[in-house]
Amino acid sequence: MATKLSPSLGILNLEQGVAPGAPLRAPRAHSILNPTSYDFPVILETVAGAWAEIVIRGDPALEPAYISAAQRLVERGAVVITANCGFSIRHQAAVAASVKIPVVTSSLLLLPTLLRQEPKAAKIAVLTADSSHLSEDLLGVDPGDRTRVVIGGIEGGEMWQNEMKRPPPQTEVDVIEREVTTCVARLRNEHPEIAAILFECTAFPLVAPTMRRTTKLPIYDITSLCRLTLASVA
Repeated sequence: MATKLSPSLGILNLEQGVAPGAPLRAPRAHSILNPTSYDFPVILETVAGAWAEIVIRGDPALEPAYISAAQRLVERGAVVITANCGFSIRHQAAVAASVKIPVVTSSLLLLPTLLRQEPKAAKIAVLTADSSHLSEDLLGVDPGDRTRVVIGGIEGGEMWQNEMKRPPPQTEVDVIEREVTTCVARLRNEHPEIAAILFECTAFPLVAPTMRRTTKLPIYDITSLCRLTLASVA
């Protein structure tokens, strides 16, 4: 008798330098990898060769590995697929075309909706791990709305430096909070019209609840998008 698969959120994971079969670190509260972020089972497949530095910079040669990992997730019972790096949006079209379930590789997919959600005078802040690689084509917004999007990154900071290593050491939550808080404060000082914040980086949900309390602004991230998508199929 065939084993019945449990419907799950499938996550395209980056390389962590962990030997095949070795246990991964337990996911932290609010993490993209934590089933409690969705009240839904989570399964992972590593995208071969997808180290953070390469995914952030972008490499078309990774596309077959993204597709292969996505198809393995479907075989294991995934009903929605996401990715553990917002820069994976470069492979959104190819992955979506390779499977027959919803694919949401990045919170950046929310940006056009958020712009329409707010008045024309309002701006959306996009907070990213590395603003130097968040190119215009990844934003997916109409040219007329581009001036309403402000971008801030934490490149050069401790978290960024950790993610560039092989294997990447885990960054403490208080470090992420400090770096995100500094970046948000700078953006709000320069752009008081900011009405909402979109976290590109999939590590930032770890500090999203704290940032919502301190900024008093709506904050969206990859877990927001995953919960929305899961609700449509579960």
